[in-house]
Amino acid sequence: MQVAPAPSLIFSEDQAEAYDRVAAELAGQGIDLAEGMLTPRAEGKASVLAVVGKAGSGKTMLLASLTKALVAAGVEVVSGDYEGRRRKDRRTLAILAPTNKAASVLRLRGVPATTIHRILYTPVYDPEYERIAEWLTGQGERPVVEGLTDLALDRAFAFYQQVASVPGALAAAGLKGSDFIKGWKRREEPLDVGFIDESSMLDERQLEDLREIFPTLVLFGDPAQLAPVGLSGEMVFDRLGGSRKLVLNRIHRQTADNPILDLAHALGDESLRFEQFERMVEDAARRDGRVVMAERVDADMMARSPVLVWRNATRIRLIQAFRGAFGAPEDALLPGEPLVCDGIELPLKHRKKRIDLEARGLIKGAQVIYLGPGSKPGFAKLHVVGAEEPQVSAASIIKIEKPEEEEPFIPSAATMGAAFLHGAAVTIHKAQGSQWDEVQVFAPDIWAAAQAGRSEAGVPLWKRLAYVAITRAEQRLHWVTRYRLARPQGPLSVEDLRKGPAALTLSGAE
Repeated sequence: MQVAPAPSLIFSEDQAEAYDRVAAELAGQGIDLAEGMLTPRAEGKASVLAVVGKAGSGKTMLLASLTKALVAAGVEVVSGDYEGRRRKDRRTLAILAPTNKAASVLRLRGVPATTIHRILYTPVYDPEYERIAEWLTGQGERPVVEGLTDLALDRAFAFYQQVASVPGALAAAGLKGSDFIKGWKRREEPLDVGFIDESSMLDERQLEDLREIFPTLVLFGDPAQLAPVGLSGEMVFDRLGGSRKLVLNRIHRQTADNPILDLAHALGDESLRFEQFERMVEDAARRDGRVVMAERVDADMMARSPVLVWRNATRIRLIQAFRGAFGAPEDALLPGEPLVCDGIELPLKHRKKRIDLEARGLIKGAQVIYLGPGSKPGFAKLHVVGAEEPQVSAASIIKIEKPEEEEPFIPSAATMGAAFLHGAAVTIHKAQGSQWDEVQVFAPDIWAAAQAGRSEAGVPLWKRLAYVAITRAEQRLHWVTRYRLARPQGPLSVEDLRKGPAALTLSGAE
């Protein structure tokens, strides 16, 4: 069965073949994209497919196109903010990513993605406000709610017509999440179709969790990235049979004249040595302003786009240099300093609070900007980068590591809560799934990895590190060659964070 994509798109041969293969799989599950028809899902039928390809191969374009086709066929997109009444005949799709930042990259391309955690755990709404959610989603009559005026409900309705977000609409009516979300529960009933982006970051346990929920899974991933720790260089999709793995190659007509992608794909040359690669970076920098050979790390850029390094020791030294350049005191954080969530430090009996913090975006690896102290001791006001509702106040344990000191300095600490490390420099492993307009790669660390002679799944480690690092850059790559820091142009600020990222709909998915 040949399935034609949307006429405004021109697929490569690889993409067209993968589209048809996924469409055929969905047809076998009762979702006919060619005819736009749905039938109930057959119980007991399950499948996992993987669509893999390096940067520039069109994975995101394919994911967006499939999403549009599923929505056009009548499949309901399930997000992490609200789920309406279950209907026996409904078919559903969830588009997921392992981190907030990875999900936000998709949302900025018009794909309504959320995090895996927000699907594993669903919000429990106050019954009164659930009536508003049902009305907004077309499943109930306009409610009368004590304390909410008709004008407030009109604002909520107008917002939802523009952006299909129930929490956003309730916020437009003047409510906070704590007003209408009373808790979180682990999803008990399965969903239907799951598209998982950045699946190279998944470990076996996460895949099993997803398989329990989604009878039909399509994994989208990059086989050249770094595998999760503990998988010995193997991705979860590497274990699928050959017929279950669809490989995309680079689309030259869409990525032509892109020096960053040229460098990324050059790393596939088995004979390439580090010194040769660095000469290629120099040549690219002479020809194109999107590649920069830098002798110093840019301190201003570190505040929003971390320097990417291999070694922890390098990370800690660069963080100390950053804090010193901005005049940060040893015993406190300045508003505007970047942080990375290192997990939630709560005992099992506080499972509900853990779920609440994670649902608000504070999952391990989340990028956060410090806004200032909270209203309670040990609390901090934070901006969670990439979260749909980024402003958070949370019990925080903030750790500042120092060179050659075993114990970190802790300028702010609650007894329990979300733990953070400084985020001005980040290891390349932790940067996976994220992208920034401009990225600084600390080349001396890549060289050190080359000198170490280590390999991962038969590929020299330095090549994997270099590939992941440079493909984090969307617009400009800075290849930093010296251990020096340029002085900042001004003080740290949080003015750029006053407005959270706008949620987007499928209209921009092309």
